[in-house]
Amino acid sequence: MTETSFAFQWTTLSLVISVVAIVAVCALSWLTWLRSGMRRAVFFLEMLRVAIVAVAIFLLNQPETLQEFRPTEKPTLVVLGDRSLSMNTQDVGLETDSSLPLVTRSSAVDPMLDPSTWEMLNDDFEVVLTPFSTADAASKTNLHEALMQSQTEHASLRAVVLASDGDWNEGLPPVQAAMRMRLANVPIFSMPIGSQTRLPDLDLLSFDVPTFGVAAKNVRIPFTIESSLPRDHVAQVELRISDGTLLKQQVQVAAMGRTTDAIVWKPDAVGDYTLSLTIPAYPGEQITANNTRETPMVVREEKLKVLVIESLPRWEYRYLRNALSRDPGVEVSCLLFHPGLSKVGGGNRDYIPAFPEGLEELSQYDVVFVGDVGLEEGQLTEEQCRLLKGLVEQQASGLVFMPGMKGYEMSLVNSPLDSLLPVVFDEAQPTGWGSRTPSHFGLTELGRRSLLTKLADTQDENLQVWQNLPGFQWNAPVIRAKAGTDVLAVHEESSNEYGRIPLLVTRTFGAGKVLFMGTDGAWRWRRGVEDLYHYRFWGQVVRWMAYQRNMAEGEQMRFYYSPEQPQVRQTVALNANVMEKSGEPLSRGEVTARFTAPSGRSEMVKLASTGAEWGAFAGVFTPTEPGPHQVVLRCKENNSELQATLFVQGAVLEQMGKPARPEVLAELSRVSRGRVIQEGDFTQIIKAVTEMPSPPNEIRRVQLWSHPLAAATLIVLLGMFWIGRKMIGLI
Repeated sequence: MTETSFAFQWTTLSLVISVVAIVAVCALSWLTWLRSGMRRAVFFLEMLRVAIVAVAIFLLNQPETLQEFRPTEKPTLVVLGDRSLSMNTQDVGLETDSSLPLVTRSSAVDPMLDPSTWEMLNDDFEVVLTPFSTADAASKTNLHEALMQSQTEHASLRAVVLASDGDWNEGLPPVQAAMRMRLANVPIFSMPIGSQTRLPDLDLLSFDVPTFGVAAKNVRIPFTIESSLPRDHVAQVELRISDGTLLKQQVQVAAMGRTTDAIVWKPDAVGDYTLSLTIPAYPGEQITANNTRETPMVVREEKLKVLVIESLPRWEYRYLRNALSRDPGVEVSCLLFHPGLSKVGGGNRDYIPAFPEGLEELSQYDVVFVGDVGLEEGQLTEEQCRLLKGLVEQQASGLVFMPGMKGYEMSLVNSPLDSLLPVVFDEAQPTGWGSRTPSHFGLTELGRRSLLTKLADTQDENLQVWQNLPGFQWNAPVIRAKAGTDVLAVHEESSNEYGRIPLLVTRTFGAGKVLFMGTDGAWRWRRGVEDLYHYRFWGQVVRWMAYQRNMAEGEQMRFYYSPEQPQVRQTVALNANVMEKSGEPLSRGEVTARFTAPSGRSEMVKLASTGAEWGAFAGVFTPTEPGPHQVVLRCKENNSELQATLFVQGAVLEQMGKPARPEVLAELSRVSRGRVIQEGDFTQIIKAVTEMPSPPNEIRRVQLWSHPLAAATLIVLLGMFWIGRKMIGLI
């Protein structure tokens, strides 16, 4: 409904000026007409002058038209009810003294979405009941979207009633929607649902199963339990394998905190398995859906190829070679230079006569040990160092530096391998430091948690083993570790201005891993225990370095990714090595990876060439769903295909049992100038809605004095006046 009126915005001064101006122009026009002898043409010209002044006086008093729009339809009241999975938490009534049983948050919202609740407002409002989100496992809560849809879909929106637990996990911050509603004069009346106190619950937060395991080798599977129980207790977790195996382990679960432990499984045969870990429900626990996690795992035969390069057959080399050659999952090749002798290698079939020729031969090795060798005559060359660098950087192989007393490895500082070295050497002491009394390793905090240094099943036992290991009497001339490296063990007695001398240092370089061993006394660990610790340590080193490289491998393609256990919405770096049909690295080509999520949604990622010499291709992928993703890697040039599985870790965004967040709803009401209503107090909501002042009618002003048509009219009249004076000869 529209009403139109006309008005002047005049003042006393403008009115006086108007009267004086109209009297003056009338008198001037009268005298001019008399002086002209009362000519007819002058009469019409002076009338035009008076009209021009009259128009100017009219505009001087600011005339305008007013259009008042009155709404003919009833204002809209939107009631938003949260139906997400977290609303199934049964904690309504937990913070009251009532003896009534607890109900779910969703049940508390049901009366809000009942049309009979709002019958008293039907005469004054158009009430729209809108549930949002769903209670399935893939649901998410987007409060911003729910509020903005209410504003865009209802032109006459007057107020919003929001009933929720405030647990939003997707979309823009809802306070941005509240600010837009404040500008539109639409208040939000919020009703927080749920308790701020967490229910007694055991939650299996993580179940970190590796991507693949090796048949007849122990697999250590860490897991984390979060407890909101008021006291410690002992739980017997169960690991069920799809082949029927059942493993049980007792865990001391800490109260109101997180407990991390691990369970060990030794697969007997190769194949695809499904592992399920379960925590028994605690008496009184109301949420048991988060007590179980299930993850797939592939078990395969282990075939790792290791190359050991050494100058002299020192004791460390001899025992390392024996340890690797006796490992059934490792195929070892040794290159012994024998400085001063013309003969290279040894008499055993493990020895090779020369450094591998070409990329095809070198790329077969998963791990390379570089002993006390360097850029010396009859040892490594610049080109061979460059190839070793590319093997680590482009093909995800591992490289182990094991310096010796000859100090040959110091010459690698100025070689292509310098950027791979994780430590800085003391060039003034190339042969290192020796002592008559044995020294010992000291594990760092990072080293105590590392799988590389795990020589016992528990952390306390492992620390005791390292303290009791036979000592070493020589260490490399190391000053400090480089930035970006991980120091696992240091010299227990020796230090400098940078702190303890680092002895066991790791780093990531490109797609591969690097390890630095700062002593040659690990062979002494066999004293009294034979191969118990020595074989275990080097076996763990080889498998740790080759793990990522062997995630998925075919005849002409190798596929790996980082991190090895990606989380939802975490960027995953994809790497692939592709060979031509002839066996040479593919320098140019089209390599794609298609990811199929558990929901069936597919996404194609194109990998770009990063190292043409090595056939390296790389790309990125960001998963949005937890669970196993099927990967199909294809190359158009060699017509090959490789299938793999990428398992994405991560809990569902919507979780039951989490405390409510009433502070979120309170902020929405405060910003939009609404009010927070107590849970279940519907009369207070109806009263607050009915007490809202009616919105003012919309008024539209059309200011004629500043309108372009008014200025155009005045210009036309002035032009006519000038032309008239010209025609009658006054100009």
